[in-house]
Amino acid sequence: MTHESHSIIGPSRGSRWLITCDHATNRVPDWVGGGSLGIAPEDMARHIAYDVGAAGLTRKLAERLDAPAILTDFSRLVIDPNRGEDDPTLLMRIYDGTVIPANRHAGPAERALRMERLYRPYHAAYEALAAARPDRAICAIHSFTRQLRGRPRRPWAVGVLYSHRDERLGKALVRECRDLGWITGDNEPYSGHLDGDSIDRHALAQGRPNVLIEVRNDLIADAAGQALWAERLGAVLEGFLDRCGL
Repeated sequence: MTHESHSIIGPSRGSRWLITCDHATNRVPDWVGGGSLGIAPEDMARHIAYDVGAAGLTRKLAERLDAPAILTDFSRLVIDPNRGEDDPTLLMRIYDGTVIPANRHAGPAERALRMERLYRPYHAAYEALAAARPDRAICAIHSFTRQLRGRPRRPWAVGVLYSHRDERLGKALVRECRDLGWITGDNEPYSGHLDGDSIDRHALAQGRPNVLIEVRNDLIADAAGQALWAERLGAVLEGFLDRCGL
């Protein structure tokens, strides 16, 4: 099931989990700058444009868990679906040292168009999937780069992010990942709470159990790595809600 803004896989699958991927692709619609944001192809292939490897991992993990999944089909640089509607970083003009020419002078009308055609349809579909069963739990899949420009290398293989408003799954998942020997970040490489982001909007606001998993992108850059980490994460997430008493 596809839409200009997103694709849905297995909406009737039986798992309680909904697997989401906010930053699945680096696609720029042809009605945005003629299909280009004006930055070099090598920059569009970097983490600034999307979460490298996250889409493949999401699909394989959803299959492993027999869970529905929803994935965006537009670059985070076009408009970032994992930000609230009033967040100033919703439409980025510079990211990790790269200026985004097509966004530099994007005014309210351009922002509104991108919201209407991409951001809001994705969130409407996300909410419909989340609400399809009353015991829904959300697992958001992201990836992170090993090193930002001018910053130290990040040591983690996996980061588990969660909000202070709902720690039911996050802390337990950190423990289980560390027990398996994975170098696991506890709300690293950044905090798991951001007002208005996807988890805030679709999980915290409704009391749905939730966790956000970040995998270092060099580990899932190809199909073999994605399959390996889908199996690893799937083995942990299978039965995890029961183990947490949820």
